[in-house]
Amino acid sequence: MNDWLLHAALTAAERGWHVFPLRPNDKRPALHGEEACPGIRDCAGGHRKWEDRASIDPDRIRRAWSTLPFNVGVATGPSGLLVVDLDLPKRKSNSNEGTPDGVTTFEALCERAGQAVPDTYRVRTPSGGQHLYFNAPVGERLANSAGRLGKLIDTRGWGGYVVAPGSLTPNGAYTVLDNRAPVPLPDWLHVQLTRSPVRPSRPAVADRDVRAHRYAMRALNLETASVQNAPEGERNTTLLAAARALGRFIAWGDLPRDVVEQALHWAGQAAGLSERSCAATVRSGLNWSIAHNPQRRTA
Repeated sequence: MNDWLLHAALTAAERGWHVFPLRPNDKRPALHGEEACPGIRDCAGGHRKWEDRASIDPDRIRRAWSTLPFNVGVATGPSGLLVVDLDLPKRKSNSNEGTPDGVTTFEALCERAGQAVPDTYRVRTPSGGQHLYFNAPVGERLANSAGRLGKLIDTRGWGGYVVAPGSLTPNGAYTVLDNRAPVPLPDWLHVQLTRSPVRPSRPAVADRDVRAHRYAMRALNLETASVQNAPEGERNTTLLAAARALGRFIAWGDLPRDVVEQALHWAGQAAGLSERSCAATVRSGLNWSIAHNPQRRTA
């Protein structure tokens, strides 16, 4: 097993892809977290995360994979990759019945753009989804995205990683479907990923509500900025706190609910959360806040 996974890690590194160990039979990094950082070896000068420690050094890779059958993670940013992740709907939810999978949605996206589905390095995931590997534009740091191209379509760039083919999970293996070299990210996809998102429009308010509205809009701007800049591991918690903080303005009549929802959904997805996760968290936070702030301000 170790030999097979070592081969997978070395094969990825030979392509110039920076790899790091994932937990055996899992998709999570096998490296220590910041709170448990021993401050030695790679971290002697300060904690280094998996993206910083990913490597193409074959000797270092051999040492790492000599101990346990680690799965293989590819740090997409340092590898110069932008990977499009085409997922499947969650099987446990009845609400997802009839929802097209990421592959179908991506094919429809290509058709609407008048483009063929790109032929590039492609991997099948154990769940039946697919990873499409592209070479990212040189000198540009494209970040992760969630749902920006469509439902069940995420992308992995700087700050993200994918599980390399050859890795194993309880649901099966990651396998190569198309072994050709990754092609450059198509211009039309690049435009889709980098164009400025539509900002929520300001709701119309009566003159007597202008002061309250301005205060509410400042709060909206501050909370959405907080969500956008939330560090990994705290994004969903930050989004929930923002929804609870802003729900009172809906209860008081200072902001329409759809404006708050639109702003928080956009901020959450810009931070890297999925569209589904954003919707559930925002709904929960707003409902809680509105229920606990039933009073309405008087003129």
